[in-house]
Amino acid sequence: MKRSVVVRLLAAGATAATAAAIGLTLQVPQAAAAVGGVTGYATQNGGTTGGAGGQTVQASTGTAIHAALCNRASSSTPIIIQVSGTINHGNTAKVSGSSCNTADGVIELKEISNVTILGVGSGAIFDQVGIHIRDSSNIIIQNVTVRNVKKSGSPTSNGGDAIGMESTVRRVWVDHVTLEASGGESEGYDGLFDMKNDVEYVTLSYSILRNSGRGGLIGSSETDTGSGYITFHHNLYTNIDSRTPLLRGGIAHIYNNHYVSLNESGINSRAGARAKVENNYFKNSKDVLGTFYTDAAGYWQASGNILDNVTWSSPGSDTNPAGPSMPSNTTVSIPYSYSLDAASCVPNVVAATAGANKGLQVSNGSCTPVSPTAGPSASPTRTAGPSPSASPTRSPSTSPTASPNPPSGTNLSLASGAGADGSSKADGTSYGNVRDGSLSTYWSPSGATGDISVKWGSNVTVARAVIREPSGTSGSIGSWQLINYDTGAVLKSGSGAGTITFTATSLKKITFRITSSSGAPKVAEFETYAS
Repeated sequence: MKRSVVVRLLAAGATAATAAAIGLTLQVPQAAAAVGGVTGYATQNGGTTGGAGGQTVQASTGTAIHAALCNRASSSTPIIIQVSGTINHGNTAKVSGSSCNTADGVIELKEISNVTILGVGSGAIFDQVGIHIRDSSNIIIQNVTVRNVKKSGSPTSNGGDAIGMESTVRRVWVDHVTLEASGGESEGYDGLFDMKNDVEYVTLSYSILRNSGRGGLIGSSETDTGSGYITFHHNLYTNIDSRTPLLRGGIAHIYNNHYVSLNESGINSRAGARAKVENNYFKNSKDVLGTFYTDAAGYWQASGNILDNVTWSSPGSDTNPAGPSMPSNTTVSIPYSYSLDAASCVPNVVAATAGANKGLQVSNGSCTPVSPTAGPSASPTRTAGPSPSASPTRSPSTSPTASPNPPSGTNLSLASGAGADGSSKADGTSYGNVRDGSLSTYWSPSGATGDISVKWGSNVTVARAVIREPSGTSGSIGSWQLINYDTGAVLKSGSGAGTITFTATSLKKITFRITSSSGAPKVAEFETYAS
């Protein structure tokens, strides 16, 4: 063990033998092993790096995973947890600490950030133990199998979801995993990959989802429409009754997936959701795209898909299948570049790459599997998506000019209905302090970097922001980005506090992202103006 972690364990009353008993060992820091390269919406809003740059811990029990999280210096200290063996109820216990919030019988990634969970060795199997992500950000889960997680019967875990996310989750990449059940709801299982209550900027790639009644959903009800910006690509869905996925509100990008034996329905776009569905291969399936089991319409832009023995229901009051020709009824703009395989080769390339223990192989965009070291970023093959002019633009980097007086006009941050949130906060600070009109109170991230946002219940137009440090403080804020949180577009970048001007933009939430600092950065006021 590294001495610093041993000291923390001993301080908690543990011994080195205790640490070994729960399957916890440590190695020197190294880069995150997400060598295939993050793709899709998980690249947006600042990107997903997981535990890159942090300490690497090896764990062979669920308790050891929790211990690794709890023994970090803070809840945002980067960490890479390499997992091997079988994780089950018998070896997954709650561990307490200031940097974690864990529970028995489920892997809890709650109120934390900057974590990678990576299967290594002969494989990592989470057997009847689900992975629960809540109020967290910047998470990578890669090369693991999660199987037979139940919501009823015995034992139960994670509400019956193999991987479930809820309540303000941002920037998650789930890659090369196998998620499977042994039946549907009547057998005690729920979804394989569920997201609800404000989950955004997620990618599921090169994974297998099989033998379940429900593949997964975005939004738990017709009124839970606040999640979105989710990418699904190069996944195999097989022997699934429905929800591949079910979409409620938000935007999803679904491409180069192989669907086999969707027994009741497939991609179910509802309640205003918009899906871009391209170059997928559907085989031996029913109602693979449309709005089903509701009269709350959803929308899709479909192109390049292959339908191989697909059947369709007749339209009805709560059934609106897209088939048989799947015409588009909306358009969806994708803000990132991506390599698009021809649909005809999807079955072969997905078979070679998807799932745990496949060597993390990826497609090169020309229907050929390649090793991780030559992943998507190394293959500038045919690029799909919008032209550069249609992508979110980045303004030239500039440092703001210090402004002791506010711009003329109303500070929108103080308007009725405005609020604030962020990625993390140091002890004794508050998000709301950045909009209380006082330079004596402030927000500070729990580490050297972090996000602070101002938000409104409806769109406002913002063209200028002022970042003020507390009275008697200056120079702690280093480089930053100002981001339209709604789209992920960078409005301006620079360094230091002061006034920031940019093209007037209509938005509901604006984020000031500190990407470097000297000491502990502090923001006393985050003012916003229409001009």
